[in-house]
Amino acid sequence: MLHISKIDETVKQNTSRSFWLKASIDIDPSLEAALTDYLVGVMGASVEQSVDISEPALCLNAYLKEKNPSIIKQQQLRGKLEAHLKELAAIFQVEEARISWEQIEDQDWSSNWKVHFKPFTISEGLVIVPTWEEYTVKTNEQVIVMDPGMAFGTGHHASTSLSLDFIRTIMLAANKEQRILDVGTGTAIPGMGAALFGASRVPGIDNDPEAVRIATENVTLNKLDSVMEVSLDPLRQIDERFDLIVANIIHDVLITMTVAFKNLLTQGGDLILSGILHGEQEKNIIRVFTDCGFPFVEKKQQKEWVALHFTDPS
Repeated sequence: MLHISKIDETVKQNTSRSFWLKASIDIDPSLEAALTDYLVGVMGASVEQSVDISEPALCLNAYLKEKNPSIIKQQQLRGKLEAHLKELAAIFQVEEARISWEQIEDQDWSSNWKVHFKPFTISEGLVIVPTWEEYTVKTNEQVIVMDPGMAFGTGHHASTSLSLDFIRTIMLAANKEQRILDVGTGTAIPGMGAALFGASRVPGIDNDPEAVRIATENVTLNKLDSVMEVSLDPLRQIDERFDLIVANIIHDVLITMTVAFKNLLTQGGDLILSGILHGEQEKNIIRVFTDCGFPFVEKKQQKEWVALHFTDPS
């Protein structure tokens, strides 16, 4: 059943000051992409994933865009989201979500979550540092300074760190400058990591204009714009070849990209696919890509998430 925290007093109309409505949703990880798409695309919400990595559940915080919604409007929004959560749970055959609601005063609520985002090691020798934190760089350590924005990745998600682990390993083994394509770059963490690891060129692409804006700012902030550039260019319009392609995207999108990846990889190049759940998604990706001629090399796994390494089929 859907678990709803009753907080009647906090969702009453507050006429003395302005407020926004916030939904905190604990979900099965397999629902993350579908629910985020719904919250952003349909409900117009700003979404951030909890960065409290001590918590086992995946929590999405959604800040609904309408300011000072009436009691009736709040009930409509709650009913709409709760009904969709039930549908998603039935479709994916997982436990239904836990959801709680609260009012957030009209202040800089979009910055409140930052208190939980501290510097952390995302891959061996690579540290993510938010712009509002001070950090002393250690020996043999490289740093990405960034502001992820509200709706995009901080780097805490396993799919990002798994991608970077593969990038680092492959680049060390190659022992040469490489051209790398970062597909679905988000906040540009994989691409910036590749640039710091020594890549000679790293285009990053994403289909979300806000992601491209934030990623471009992060690349400039880290003085990596001579190596990495971020754009809205569709994958089909890319007209060059790469030694390594990394794609951190959901399963259903990855399986549509086999031909494009074949056309973009250099002979003997490497392909890293991430954003994949262990189990059926993992098995299906391996089947689809090996059937298309991509030899499977190995996988890396963190809890329920995996990243897969394939090589050039030519």
